[in-house]
Amino acid sequence: MQYQNQQITVIGLGKTGLSCVDFLLAKQANVRVIDTRKHPAGADKLPKNVPLHTGSLNQQWLLDSDLIVISPGLALKTPEIQTAIQAGVDVVGDIELFCREAVAPIIAITGSNGKSTVTTLVTEMAKAAGIKVAMGGNIGIPALSLLEKGYDLYVLELSSFQLETTDSLQAISATVLNVTEDHMNRYVDLEDYRQAKLKIYAGAKTAVINAEDPLTLTEGLQNQLSFAEKNADYWLKTENGKSYLMAKDQMVLPCEEMKLVGRHNYMNALASIALAQAAGVDMEGIRRALREFAGLDHRFQLAHFAHGVRWINDSKATNVGSTVAALTGLNVEGKLHLLLGGDGKGADFSELQSLINQPHIYCYCFGQDGAQLSQLSAQSHLFETMEQAIQYLRPTLQAGDIVLLSPACASLDQFSCFEARGDEFTRLAKLS
Repeated sequence: MQYQNQQITVIGLGKTGLSCVDFLLAKQANVRVIDTRKHPAGADKLPKNVPLHTGSLNQQWLLDSDLIVISPGLALKTPEIQTAIQAGVDVVGDIELFCREAVAPIIAITGSNGKSTVTTLVTEMAKAAGIKVAMGGNIGIPALSLLEKGYDLYVLELSSFQLETTDSLQAISATVLNVTEDHMNRYVDLEDYRQAKLKIYAGAKTAVINAEDPLTLTEGLQNQLSFAEKNADYWLKTENGKSYLMAKDQMVLPCEEMKLVGRHNYMNALASIALAQAAGVDMEGIRRALREFAGLDHRFQLAHFAHGVRWINDSKATNVGSTVAALTGLNVEGKLHLLLGGDGKGADFSELQSLINQPHIYCYCFGQDGAQLSQLSAQSHLFETMEQAIQYLRPTLQAGDIVLLSPACASLDQFSCFEARGDEFTRLAKLS
């Protein structure tokens, strides 16, 4: 009972914060909660005997703590947190608490893009193989809620924010899928962000690296597997115009048998196979999941098809790298109408310039960073909202065209979340 009678402060409510409170109360800790919001979600579910401070960080509570459990949404560099750290207070996140307790092996997944798809696909592979598996972390259920349920395997999606405060993770297989500029409003530079991601490999039995992205590789990895289109352990074989997922010399599946489409999803599939195999998932389960998994909402999802026009919802493309992945290898018969905009989080958009400056691509920019994005292409139009952009482009559509929402930005300037933005795009698409 390492937390018994300790004074522990949980920062941040919501589902994850409440899971931390429940876990620590069961360990007989003395728990207090801080939330910087005046009226935090979940306050009504907090046990009445747990003190709650709202609207600011209570520095005295932090200094009086034996342990601080911090929400991933709050940076370690926050002055009040730094003051507590300098005073000798240990600061961890919920994933660290989970890793200290978990008995079953953990598959750990991070990356700027694709991590939710890979986490879900790996989980489906384990399920199809008959393994009692739980999925959580940055996706779905808070990790602490999965403990003591008799699971034989955990599959965790982990953000860079969560990894910053995690030191006890020893994954059976772990990956950094890719590293592209994101959250530059929180990190000093790309290397600072990358180092947070690379923490996932510490103690991992097998590291799965992206051979096409040198930023996913680090020195000192003992046992590693690679995935890439070619020259990798897990690769794509092309023969007679058809593509096949390969595990070294073994053919896993023809790509045409998958419901997932697009090169970026083939890379996601290869990473998933590598992670699952390294954790002992059998090939029969892997193949069954690859055939059945249809992808996640708001991730390069066909939202509507009418009059020969495809409307694709890629609202989860909240950074430049994700939009680059969507545009790379996209086959368009007619014109591509690309919706860009939102909160760019301090990112450099210049990587998009060469991709979108093509005769068949028209850009419709909106939101907080819409004006900046509209400068990237001569064929750009600027609007205040996504709805205005769609109203403008709709009359120009012809059979063979694609309307793609892949905004390269977060949604919070105009929407409650990326899901709400994707739902609004789908609603507007269906008016055609």
